[in-house]
Amino acid sequence: MKVILPVDLIRYPLTGIGRYVFELARALGGHEQIEQLRLLSGRRLVEALPGADSRPGASHRLKRLAQQSRLLIELYARIDPWLRSRTLRGLEDHLYHGPNFFLPRFAGPCVATFHDLSAFYWPQCHDPRRIGYLQREMRASLGRASALITDSEFTRRELIAFTGLPAERVQAVALACSEDFRVREAESLRGVLARHGLQPGGYSLYVGTIEPRKNLERLLAAYGRLPLALRQRWPLVLSGYRGWCSEAIHARIARAEREGWARYLGFVPGAELPLLFAGARLFAFPSLYEGFGLPVLEAMASGVPVVCSDSASLPEVAGEAALMCAAEDDTQLTRNLQRALEDADWRRRAVVRGLAQAARFSWQRSAEQTVAVYRQVLEGAH
Repeated sequence: MKVILPVDLIRYPLTGIGRYVFELARALGGHEQIEQLRLLSGRRLVEALPGADSRPGASHRLKRLAQQSRLLIELYARIDPWLRSRTLRGLEDHLYHGPNFFLPRFAGPCVATFHDLSAFYWPQCHDPRRIGYLQREMRASLGRASALITDSEFTRRELIAFTGLPAERVQAVALACSEDFRVREAESLRGVLARHGLQPGGYSLYVGTIEPRKNLERLLAAYGRLPLALRQRWPLVLSGYRGWCSEAIHARIARAEREGWARYLGFVPGAELPLLFAGARLFAFPSLYEGFGLPVLEAMASGVPVVCSDSASLPEVAGEAALMCAAEDDTQLTRNLQRALEDADWRRRAVVRGLAQAARFSWQRSAEQTVAVYRQVLEGAH
């Protein structure tokens, strides 16, 4: 089979969806049933898989500027799909896979991955200047796709309920994490952690975009109720790109920094991120809504105990390995954080269970299941 896969999302800042595209492209490129994998970057077909920059470039700054204008967003929404459709002319013998819901007009078979339905169920967690564009393009893709892929069974059920589509048209294909996320000796971490003023095992960690959906104000409130000595011994370290509507969160982080029990590192380059995970005493992820929750998997694969919410897809990812509570229950979140920091017996069990849970996920399995969806679509087209 011949496949076209857009790789635009492999860029700064490399988010979970960008990592999904990168790992999927690598796995599909070596798959025996893929005769040809064409990579689409913007409106060009490229030969090599791009790498994500560790710092923002001119194109990123231009994009951020354009996102401040409803007019420019609408202009992009009209021009970009037309240009992409022109690039795809003559390639109708390929299957087009949109790895982040978007599908241009294309005469060949199409598959789209929907990572979540936050644009519909949590619109308040998106920039209001972009929500109309997101909802419109997602609905258009639902009409164009021959099949749909979701990251989790939770999102699969949510998508079927939202659209009324037949269940067989929507398949759940779990993500995985890079092999770079693994247990590491403390000595191998010291150089990178020292650049951030950290010591192995000396901090709690959150990694992800700084935005309201991640429930970070509640995390900071819950951490702030821990005994001061505990907070000072294991400060809360947050790493992630500054997302939409994050001013209040950053103000709360700054106050905690002044009080001596929190640190904001900004966006940490991908090469350093696995070491940041491996050096943490615990990983905290109390998100309100996730289509998968890749950082939880990355923490477990790194041998780090996890405290997270029981929202959406997170129980599928964490299994029995994490301490979970309702995302809105910050009192229980404080209890869970304290236990995860201090309870040595629970911590030992959590590491063992987490490693076993993480081992259930692999990009090879994800690629096999994705190719099975392609095969189903192509067989149905003949």
